[in-house]
This record gives sequence, C-alpha cells and structure tokens, in this order.
Amino acid sequence: MEECWRWFGPEDPVPLAHIRQAGATGVVTALHHVAIGAAWPVAEIRRRKQEVAAAGLAWRVVESIPVSEDLKTRSGAWRAHLAAWQETLVRLGEEGIGTVCYNFMPVLDWTRTDLGYPLPSGARALRFDATDFAAFDIHLLARPGAAAEWGEPRAEAARARVTAMDEAARERLERNIIAGLPGSDAHYTLAMLRAALARYDGMGAAGLAQSLAEFLAAVVPAAAEAGVRLAIHPDDPPRPLLGLPRVVSTAADARRLLAAVPGPANGLTLCAGSYGVRADNDLPAMAREFAGRIHFVHLRATRREADPESFHEAAHLDGDVDMVALIAALLAAERGRGESLPMRPDHGHQMLDDLAKRTNPGYSAIGRLKGLAELRGVMRAVERLGVAGA
Repeated sequence: MEECWRWFGPEDPVPLAHIRQAGATGVVTALHHVAIGAAWPVAEIRRRKQEVAAAGLAWRVVESIPVSEDLKTRSGAWRAHLAAWQETLVRLGEEGIGTVCYNFMPVLDWTRTDLGYPLPSGARALRFDATDFAAFDIHLLARPGAAAEWGEPRAEAARARVTAMDEAARERLERNIIAGLPGSDAHYTLAMLRAALARYDGMGAAGLAQSLAEFLAAVVPAAAEAGVRLAIHPDDPPRPLLGLPRVVSTAADARRLLAAVPGPANGLTLCAGSYGVRADNDLPAMAREFAGRIHFVHLRATRREADPESFHEAAHLDGDVDMVALIAALLAAERGRGESLPMRPDHGHQMLDDLAKRTNPGYSAIGRLKGLAELRGVMRAVERLGVAGA
C-alpha cells in the first residue's frame, strides 16, 4: 500500500516537510477554503498540487469534496451543488488526481465527546462516550423526543451526568460535538444545529438511502468519465445520532450502495476505525468481499468499552480489529488488482512533545508517526512472509 498522510493545507500545524520525514510519499488533502456547493477552481487545484509536489510528495487522494445538506436532502440549491460537484470531479481528473473520498453523514461529520481523553500511558486520545452524547442531546440541545429514543436507563444516566457537570464541562462537551473537527464542515451553534436537524424531519433511513442512491446515479458516471474513483467513507460513529439515520455503517450498507450504481468508479474507503466500532463488522472479511471496490484505506483502531456504545481511539495495532489480518487481506486484494492502494494512518494519540503543542484533534504528528511506523512494520512482515502465510 502507498503510505499517505492527511494534510489540512498551509495552516496545518504539521508541515509537508515533516510528512516527508515520516516516510509517506502521498498526501491526502482538500481545498477546505472553497465554499461548500461551489466548484473547485482549476487554479486552486493546481496551486495545492504544486505546493505538495514542491515538498517532494504527490497529491494522491482528495478528502473530501463536501456533500452539502442541500444535496443530502435534495432541497434548496441542490441542483447547483450537484453540478459543481460533477465539475470538480472533471477538474480533478484533468489534473491527474484520481481518488476522491467523501461521506454522506447528515448534519454532523465524525463526532467525539472528548478530544483529549487521558490514557494510562499519559498520552491523550479521541473518545466517544454514549452517556455524554445522550446528555448533550437530551439536556443541552433539548431535542424533542430524545429521552424516549435513548431509553430510560441511558436517559437516567445522562441526567445524572449532566447534573454533575459544571458550566465549563457543559460548554466543553457542546464545543467538542458541534464546534467543528478537522475535515468537518460542521460549525454550529445550538440554534443552527436544531434548524439543520429539522431539515431531515420525516426522511428516515429509507429516505436517506434513496437520496444517496440518486446522488450516486448522478456523480458516478461523471467520475468514470473523468477517470476518478469515488470512495465513500463510513459513518463515524456507525449508528444513528440525534434522531438522524446513518446509512453507511455496515457491510450490508456497503453492499447496497455498490449495487445501486455498479462499476469501479463507485467504491469504498475502508476505514477500520469507523467500521470497527461495530462488533458485527468483520473487517478482514469485508476487505476480501469488496476487494475490487476499495479505493482508499484508513488504518486506525478503535476500542469498544464496557459500555458497548462508547469507544476510544486505541493504538493502531491494539483495537478491536485484527489489524494484521486486515492488512493481509488488503495486500492480497492489491495483488489481485495489480495496483497499490493508498492508505493513511488515521487519527493518532497526542503524545510526547505534541502534548504541549497546538494540534488538530486526532491529527498530531507524533501519534500518527508512531502509527505509520507500526503499520509499515506489519506490511513489511506480511509481504516478507507471504500474504497467504499471514
């Protein structure tokens, strides 16, 4: 697999020179400064490509072209946003950037309740605590019907949790969930979030799945013509939140969306951390089943806690997913396809010198460097021993 690294552009605390020192050869980035719903200007694509090339690296994967709420709900300016999405694919293809990661999560992108969860080692991790999230949903957001949806035991635990919080803790929880994470376009106030949720009233899982199928029917042919492969990222966490459906959470979901628009341009980002949150997702089996349609790989590890709906980011080889078996399956897929898959070490612990530095949550340098080194070691060992032997 080609070792890549996510970079958030010139404002990223981790510069391109450090990415090269980490041993990565590919960069995963996007034009975060371009308004959602607008086509990416050719000049800006070329500028970013040149910035990356000047550092001795190559822009391998776009992550992401945002899918607007208008597009997901097929309302408002969705037709203009769709045309802009298609035009961006054309422009990326003309510049030789052939893989686009995107997601179809309604309202909130990837979500955590704690951005600095202390680990026994002294490092810090991202964490999703289901009771904290329920406390936010029921008491801070005050979403109608939230308590009933969570059920009495969780709602009672949430009530006790929020009662024990001081004002600073409540503000921190709210900020962690809705103030925006790197790579996310969600920057909400509580009022804005309530309005965004209202747009999905009555849609349900079937409605969102249909919207995704219609989106794919429009963009996959454009991607194929442009020589671009699309790689949808799974929901993170992979279950409904805030009363909203999520429809890219399981192997069955992946099977359905790939069947909706057949062809190699319609593919997956196999995110081990996101899919791995669910015990019913067998990641090595998914890598084998979808071998021909996986176009991008996120290798990270999540660890389910005693409360199975809560999890934290574990060390890259120490989560619930058998990372060695997964890497062996992915290397076998590469061998069958005759091409290298771009991968990146997704999320890393904040550790060592990075504990005192400004970092993007989950995207500090040293934690990802450690993860990449561990993953590289597994890849080398599997390749040396032979994929079948592993």
